[in-house]
Amino acid sequence: MSTTPADSGGGGIAVLASRVGADEKRLFDAFDRRGVRFEHVDTRGQWFLAGQRDLAWRVVLNREIGQFRAAYAARCLASAGVQVVNSADATEVCGDKWRTTIALQAAGVPTPRTALGLTPKAALAALDDIGYPALIKPLVGSWGRLVVTLPDRATAESVFEYVAALPGPQSHLGYVQELIDKPDRDIRAIVVGGDLLGAVYRTGESLRTNVALGARTQPCEATPEITKLSIDAAAAVGADIAGVDLIEDRDGRLLVLEVNHRVEFAGFQSAHADRVDVADRIVDHLLERVRR
Repeated sequence: MSTTPADSGGGGIAVLASRVGADEKRLFDAFDRRGVRFEHVDTRGQWFLAGQRDLAWRVVLNREIGQFRAAYAARCLASAGVQVVNSADATEVCGDKWRTTIALQAAGVPTPRTALGLTPKAALAALDDIGYPALIKPLVGSWGRLVVTLPDRATAESVFEYVAALPGPQSHLGYVQELIDKPDRDIRAIVVGGDLLGAVYRTGESLRTNVALGARTQPCEATPEITKLSIDAAAAVGADIAGVDLIEDRDGRLLVLEVNHRVEFAGFQSAHADRVDVADRIVDHLLERVRR
C-alpha cells in the first residue's frame, strides 16, 4: 500500500484499486504470467502533492470502485503527466448517467427517451411527456441500486415526495427514463482500445441483470450492429476500456443504456472462456500505451 506521495515505480505501470476482487486478481495474474512489472496501489492510503510531476508511473489502470475517489485520482495523475486508463474525463462522464446520456445522444448513439428534472416537480412534468411506465435512476450509482419502476403518476408522486425530503441538492435532480418493453435479458459488450472483444446476454430474475446480483451470462453473437453501437458508445464517452450495456425492445431495436468505465468482466469471461482473455487484452492495451 502506498502511504506517501506516489514516488515509487512498478515498471512504469500501476493499478489503482482499494478492493481486489476476482477481476483484479485476473489482471494481476495476467501481468505476472507475462512477466510485466506493475505496482498495486491501494487508494485508501494514497495521496498526491499539488504540482508534483516526478511520478515514476507512465500508465495507470484505474480500477478504483469508489466513483469520486476514482475521478479525483485520475485528475491528480493526469495533472502529474501520467496516462490514466480510463481518463479522468471518461471516468467522470461514465460515472454520471446524465452526462453519459448527453454524450451518447451527441454521438448519435440510440438511447431510451430520457430527461433530467432540476426539481422533483419538474421531473414529474418530464414524466408526463415521456409517459408511463418509466424509471427513476440515481445520477451516480452502479449494480442497479436505487432504480425504481414508476408504473403510473400516483406512484411517481409518492417517490418524488420522498426524493424532495432527501438531503443534498444532487438528490433532488430527477433522472427519468422510459421503461423499454424488452426480453428478460440485456447485452453486455466489452470494448478495449477501440476493438470489441465480444458480447454476452445477461439474464436475471428482475429488472436488474447485473452479474454481481446473480444474473446468468451466455454468449451473444457480436452482430455488426452490436459491434458498431458498442464501439461508438465507448468512443462517445472517451473510454479506452468500456463495458457497454445494451437492451433490445420487442421489435429487436438496440438501445444503449450506459457505459461503464470500470468494467466488471467475470461473467463475460466465464461465457467466453475459450475465445478471449479479457485481462490479457487489457494488459496488451496498457503495454501499448506505455510505448507511446
